[in-house]
Amino acid sequence: VSREEDNVRAIDLCVSTFGKLDILINNAGIHRRNMLIDMTSEEWRKVIDVNLTSAFLVGQAVARKMIPRGKGKIINITSLNAELARQNIANYSSAKGGLKMLTKSMATEWGRYGITCNAIGPGYIETDLTKPLTEDPEFDSWVKKEVPLGRWGKPEDIIGTAIFLGSSASDYINGYTIYVDGGWQACL
Repeated sequence: VSREEDNVRAIDLCVSTFGKLDILINNAGIHRRNMLIDMTSEEWRKVIDVNLTSAFLVGQAVARKMIPRGKGKIINITSLNAELARQNIANYSSAKGGLKMLTKSMATEWGRYGITCNAIGPGYIETDLTKPLTEDPEFDSWVKKEVPLGRWGKPEDIIGTAIFLGSSASDYINGYTIYVDGGWQACL
């Protein structure tokens, strides 16, 4: 997803196969955990490229197909870590914070063409990416203590928000991030 020519080819294939693109969900994400003082420039760049630059590249290529049609929905998957930092994920938090702002920029520039762009900010969700954290008893306990619902989220918890943002029910919502975090940000 971080190679522009591959994205353009894939998007052209989608349009030639299905005739149009209605919805894009940018959901690429990786982690390279390390403390800032020890983080290599490669660890920094790889996470920024996959988690942020790819959304720009894919979003731009898709918008070029949506603009002539005068409509479309772009949904970027950001993170609770776009708002809240913690140790050893500065590259991830920076990328996801940048994606939150890219979402606002896309909304600002492409709204006049009938394209809405919003984001979903998952909290701590049980996935392959978070497996090392769910298997760490101390971290697992911390998450369950901090989340008012008392549990990790599941990928299924994101589905309803994605359906809503991809549907006509959200036609006048543009430039927002909806956090699906079990109430994490609702409390101190």
